[in-house]
Amino acid sequence: MRVLLVEDDKPLSNALAVSLQNANYVVDCVFTGHDALVTLQAGENDIVILDLGLPDMDGLEVLKSIRKRLTTLPVLILTARDKTLDKISGLDAGADDYLPKPFEIDELLARLRVLERRLGTASQSIINVKNVSLDTAHHTLTIDGNEVHLPRRELMVLKALIENAGRILSKHQLESKLYEWGEEVASNTIEVHISHLRKKMPENFIKTIRGVGYCISKSGD
Repeated sequence: MRVLLVEDDKPLSNALAVSLQNANYVVDCVFTGHDALVTLQAGENDIVILDLGLPDMDGLEVLKSIRKRLTTLPVLILTARDKTLDKISGLDAGADDYLPKPFEIDELLARLRVLERRLGTASQSIINVKNVSLDTAHHTLTIDGNEVHLPRRELMVLKALIENAGRILSKHQLESKLYEWGEEVASNTIEVHISHLRKKMPENFIKTIRGVGYCISKSGD
């Protein structure tokens, strides 16, 4: 799940980004309304966390612009404006939820999970390939019905492969996935994680396409 965080307070933005990444979200951070609208044109974000007090334009204007082009994109307003009228204005402008500052990060994460369920991702989050099942929402893996615990980086590599079952992902693409999650990547990182994963997965589950990359068959065969 890729979140666009629009918050001009850089220390707060950095702290939120770390917390969201630790909760297994991919986070894009921007600090102005203009940059938010430009970033959204790429169509890669699933949820927007939007501060109203932006330096270049009011957050409500950003929200209205989003709603003109992206009617179903979930937007959670995050702001110090906590009067009832402000909440009503935000919701009437098209916000899906409203969280006043200060707030607890656990509450923000709970609100995001609600938005994910509204998107329908909760019901579509379990990917099954043969006897392997990965719940991408809760980041749990089961093989033959038995839960298998993976280190974070291995889980992220497997998640990228299994979400793209039937497609070959290059080493560079897998490295990019880890970068997105805020992980440091050494030159042999992917090879090491693939090697460890193969010891825990069914035989030949992850295939090496020599000179190209790695692949998981949709059928698992």
